[in-house]
Amino acid sequence: MLIERYENNTISMLSGDERCRGTKKGFRILPLLCCIWVSGAEAEVFTYPAPAGEPLSERYSVDVDGKNVDVYLAPVTDVAPDRLEKWMLQPGTLGEAYSFATFDFSGSVTVTVRSHKADLKNVVIRPESAGVKYKVKGDSIQFQLNQPCQLSIEPEGRLNPLLLFANPPQVNPPDKDDPNVIYFGPGIHKPERIRVGAGQTLYLAGGAVVKGGVEIAGDNVTVCGRGILCGSDWPWRKGPGSMIRMRNVKNVNIRDIILRGSWSWTIVPRNCDDVLIENVKICGSKCPNDDGINPVNSRNVTIRNCFIRTDDDCIAMKGTNIEYGNVENILVENCVLWGDRARIFLLGHESRAEYMRDITIRNVDVLHFSMTPFLIEPGEEMAIENVLIENVRCYAECWRECRDFIRLQPVINQYMKTQVPGRISGMHFKNVTLDGKDEKGWYGIWIKGHSKGYGVSNVRFENMSWFGEKLRKDSPGVRIEDNADDIIFR
Repeated sequence: MLIERYENNTISMLSGDERCRGTKKGFRILPLLCCIWVSGAEAEVFTYPAPAGEPLSERYSVDVDGKNVDVYLAPVTDVAPDRLEKWMLQPGTLGEAYSFATFDFSGSVTVTVRSHKADLKNVVIRPESAGVKYKVKGDSIQFQLNQPCQLSIEPEGRLNPLLLFANPPQVNPPDKDDPNVIYFGPGIHKPERIRVGAGQTLYLAGGAVVKGGVEIAGDNVTVCGRGILCGSDWPWRKGPGSMIRMRNVKNVNIRDIILRGSWSWTIVPRNCDDVLIENVKICGSKCPNDDGINPVNSRNVTIRNCFIRTDDDCIAMKGTNIEYGNVENILVENCVLWGDRARIFLLGHESRAEYMRDITIRNVDVLHFSMTPFLIEPGEEMAIENVLIENVRCYAECWRECRDFIRLQPVINQYMKTQVPGRISGMHFKNVTLDGKDEKGWYGIWIKGHSKGYGVSNVRFENMSWFGEKLRKDSPGVRIEDNADDIIFR
């Protein structure tokens, strides 16, 4: 239940699955499709002290309206050098473990960040679309916040940042004595594997660090709270399944928690229907294959208001089992994404579903990327259809080689059981901007069909801006090759 409290004609407190709307005379209940924030209430700050024994950052300290906020650490690239392949990041490439902090608030608050190691003269706060205006004074940076956001404070670019997660207040957290609630209070817990059955809620309280993975084993499940689900104790591919995995279930709500240090794919719905993932923060990049969110043969999946940093793909939509059905009606919106090695969005890889269709990606900020951010490559007869990608803002820095920004190409590769390509039709890219650096002439668009009947068709590019210039069909870096028809730039 979402409660909107009315004081002096001001709405405050927004969260949950339903919205109570009304006037001073009363209110009514409406379904909530997204989180809404209306500022104006008196400022409140809610912090969650880290549990004893949890290592904290020595690089940063944070306070909000004078309240201390503990700063956690997230590991990066801890795979042994003798196990790394040439395409993997080497230890030390990403600096030391990066820092993150989380708090809840209402109204307008003042945030002060002190840097204990890095000079702040070149500090940047991303995403720029958040519009945060800050002042640097010596070893401190200060700014105001009046709405929830997910920020990266970067004195040294992508090395050793501070991630800041500013949330709306909690409303009606679950009762720990409810028999349908699996409750983890403040402290360090080591359950290894948590099974959540039909109708149950898993709650991780603020200040809880829960080391293990979650198996959602029934319909109508909620996973929520302000705590941390932590995979840092497990090496690459050695953890208990995925950090959150679900198979053949319906009506799942995952919200507000932080996931740290996944050992493999992080959140994986397989053959699921009606999944909402909202205000989830994934602090990954500990090891390869740590994809953020992978809807696999699933339908009606919404990924909203999330932060994802991974070594591997941020969001990969896959149809690995044709018996499970199609990938359909996927919405990704209002997210902040960061990919250290692989793609931001990957559609069609390792897939053998009949269709992947009705996909919308909108209002997304890409802070950093390396490989092709938008890679669409169906195989095994799969058709990718009706995809809208709009209002996406990306920052480029020539950090690693990235020849293509968008690649549309049906393929045959080593992951396929049937060595037959797929097809692409009905894609629309609108209001996509790429800023930053283009020192080596990278970041092109490559469209190439495979063969007759396995091509690319009906693709629209509208209002695309590359480093301040409008992208056109004849712009350098745009390649449209064989078996690609009806490709239009506007």
